[in-house]
Amino acid sequence: MTVRLESFSQRMQIAIDAFTKELSGLRAGRASINLLDPIKVDAYGSLMPISQVGTVTAPEPRLLVVQVWDKEMVKAVEKAIRESSLGVSPSSDGQLVRVALPDLNEERRQELAKLVSKYAEEAKIHVRNVRREGNDTIKKAEKDKEISEDDERRLTEEMQKITDDHIKKIDTLAATKQKDIMHV
Repeated sequence: MTVRLESFSQRMQIAIDAFTKELSGLRAGRASINLLDPIKVDAYGSLMPISQVGTVTAPEPRLLVVQVWDKEMVKAVEKAIRESSLGVSPSSDGQLVRVALPDLNEERRQELAKLVSKYAEEAKIHVRNVRREGNDTIKKAEKDKEISEDDERRLTEEMQKITDDHIKKIDTLAATKQKDIMHV
């Protein structure tokens, strides 16, 4: 058995991809259709993402519109948006649900910046857990005499370098998003 660091690097990249997706749901200056991604609608007896009950568009910088496919689901979509942590009040017009987004005040900007930090820390924890698994695999391979002590030391150093690179990417993404949020 040879230890393949690429698979651990790919798993770390998955954490970064998930972090990037979470960041896209956080609102900075203009409305993003990803803002509604985390919201689940009680539809047909189960919780479904809004994207599975309608089409989300951003026709204006401060407006999101959900074109609900099933007329019976309009009230459920409205309720899900209203009860979400976004702090917005949707209005419906036939099968359209309009979500007007207010300007961000300083307090809300700071809350969002803290949320970015929280998401970043969760992503870093995931990356570090993958590193720990990788190091355990390397140590086991050395203990089982599948690799030499020199290889174990070299692979452990490479694993740390890969981890540092991924943590740096997370920090860069977080700093960029926080700057974007705090920019008035």
